[in-house]
Parts: sequence; C-alpha cells; structure tokens
Amino acid sequence: MAWTGQLTLNYRLDEARTVGHDRHSGPLRVLQSLYPEGPATCHHVLVHPPGGIVGGDVLHIDAHLQSGTHALITTPGATRFYRSAGETARQSAHARVAAGARLEWLPLETICHSAALAENHLRFDLEPGAEMMGWDVLALGLPASGEDFESGHFVQRIELPGVWLERARLRGDDRQLLDSPLGLAGHRVMATMWFAAGSALAPQRRDTLIDGARELCAGHALTALAGCTSPSAPLVVLRVLAPRVEPAMQLLTRVWARWRRDAWSLDAPVPRVWRT
Repeated sequence: MAWTGQLTLNYRLDEARTVGHDRHSGPLRVLQSLYPEGPATCHHVLVHPPGGIVGGDVLHIDAHLQSGTHALITTPGATRFYRSAGETARQSAHARVAAGARLEWLPLETICHSAALAENHLRFDLEPGAEMMGWDVLALGLPASGEDFESGHFVQRIELPGVWLERARLRGDDRQLLDSPLGLAGHRVMATMWFAAGSALAPQRRDTLIDGARELCAGHALTALAGCTSPSAPLVVLRVLAPRVEPAMQLLTRVWARWRRDAWSLDAPVPRVWRT
C-alpha cells in the first residue's frame, strides 16, 4: 500500500526564541525539537517511520520561516528509495524564508536502490535579507555492500527561483554517464552543498565562503573530486564525488562548520543524530 505524507513546519520568533510548530498527516513527522545552541536556533529532527520510500509513496514538506527565526532541519538516518514494481516514489520539500531568517537544510544522505523509480524535488524561496545553507547527498545503490545501481532512475530537482535550477535524471542503464570520466567516473555518491541569500552576497563575503571551502577541499582525501564556485551573486556551490557516503559527509560537515563561522559567526555543534 502506498503512503502519502505531509508535514508543515512553521517557525516564529517568541522574544529571542525560535519556536517551531508542526502539523502532519501520514507517516512524516518531527521526532524532536532541540536547542543545543540556546533558544535562538531550533533544531528539528524529521522522521519517516516506515523506514523507506517505495513506488507510489508521495511525501511533501512545507516549511515557513518568519523574520528573525533560525531553523536547522535534519534527519536521524538515510532516506531510502526502494525497488519499485512500476510506480514512481516522490519526495519534495518547499521552504519559504522571510527577510532576516536563516535556514539550514541538512538531511542525511538519500540512498537510491537499484530498480527504484524515484523523484526528489527541493525548492527554496528566499526573501531579500534571508539566508540559508543546504546540502543534498545521493548514493546510487549500496557501494559498501557491492550493490550497483543497474536499473531504474533517480530524478533530482533543486531550485532557488530566479537564481539557480539544478536538474538531473540518472538512469541505471546509462553507463556512459555513470562510468565515463566526463560523468560520475565510476563513483556512486554525489554531494551538492550551497550557501544562498535572497539578494547578492557582498563580493568579499562570497570570496571568503569560496576560499574557506576550497581550503578544506585541498586538505581532504577527496580533493581531486571536489570543487567550489559561485554561479551567481547570491549563491556559492560546492560539489563532491565520492566512492562512499562517509568521506563526502565528512567533508561537507567541515565546510558547514567553516561557513557557519565565516558567514554567521556561529559555532557548529554537530547534531547528536549525525554520525561522528
């Protein structure tokens, strides 16, 4: 039986405290609200109790951040798209971030099993004065267990309207894309991380973010498979290829901590649900 899940998150400021309210239907909900940094930043851990997404499932997250709020949204484990008997499994998220608000969209990896038919759509609307950090980590098959991504497809869309549109369709039978040096070069983990604002970043600030990411990439085992650039004035993007999830997540976590310090003058307490 297919599942339909809807989760709505609303963040408002109560004096100096970011308060998160959630409403859900179906198997998608907030596990816990945490404040490891104090009241200004609400950490929300989202869970999908069935443990995986199968053909016909439709999951959607709506997030609304009012001015002055700061929310960090993550998950306690990987999102898994399982083998499909013919129907497409869909997951989407849409966040609206008001002026003066900050969003960190930091779910753990998505695993697309062979023969899955999966779609993952992300959209972030940032008002002028809003800022966010986010990442998306995709593993095709189970490289650590020797399960290759041999059939099925994964459709990805990441959108910041008017600023950035990332679209990809990865098919298990497209060996040229998966294995060519001009494609994934045999790697089965792709990671994209970004820092975005609702208006143009000051050039010096943008350069600081790029230089920080490049410095960390240069000292990492994935240095030859990672790169950081700014495709438009409000946006900095880091891309990483990797043979396994763990080294990619390690690099992204280091960049996250660096960007937090350089952009927002904040420490980076690692959420307890993340692997260390």
